[in-house]
Amino acid sequence: MTQKAKDDIRRDGPETLPAGLADLVARAGSGRTTPPVERWNPPFCGDIDMRISADGRWHYLGSPIGRERLVRLFASVLRRDEDGRHYLVTPVERIGITVDDAPFLAVELFAEGGGSDRVMTLRTNVGDVVRVDADHPLRFAAEPETGGLKPYVTVRGRLEALFSRPLLHQLADMLEEDPETPGRLGVWSGGVFFPVPAEVAAPDGEEAT
Repeated sequence: MTQKAKDDIRRDGPETLPAGLADLVARAGSGRTTPPVERWNPPFCGDIDMRISADGRWHYLGSPIGRERLVRLFASVLRRDEDGRHYLVTPVERIGITVDDAPFLAVELFAEGGGSDRVMTLRTNVGDVVRVDADHPLRFAAEPETGGLKPYVTVRGRLEALFSRPLLHQLADMLEEDPETPGRLGVWSGGVFFPVPAEVAAPDGEEAT
């Protein structure tokens, strides 16, 4: 790994990245690809001090990773396994990292059509473009502190993107009544109706019906 690549990860202190990730960083200038991480089964090599905060920012050894190209490179080898944990995966190693919420943020939304003909397309903060449909479904959760709505979309594998606040307002404008369950709200995209669970939609202090 070149010294410049080291400095791009962290400006102070020694380099501590495992060998497989170090090689990945050294290739950061070669362009963005999405490796077939779901097909790789390397051994687990422990955890490293890398974290994705709830606002989608990546940190290494407590310092933000400021170079977008490196963030996108790491994102391309990110995987969430059946145990619910997130890993950076190369052909030779699987390394655990910390993710505070979803690993990605949906930062742009384009919708065309309406009702059952609507198609929503999202862009994430790491450059993924996702059409919301049966293969990339929406799910809704409640914000623990406020009880507010938190929409997520599946990006690839088990990886999700949380809607940023401006997109939440856009999505709220598209909510409509469930055609099969009167009184329940949801949103159409890609020929699928994604309902908001009653326990999420109920206001604070009220019981869902």
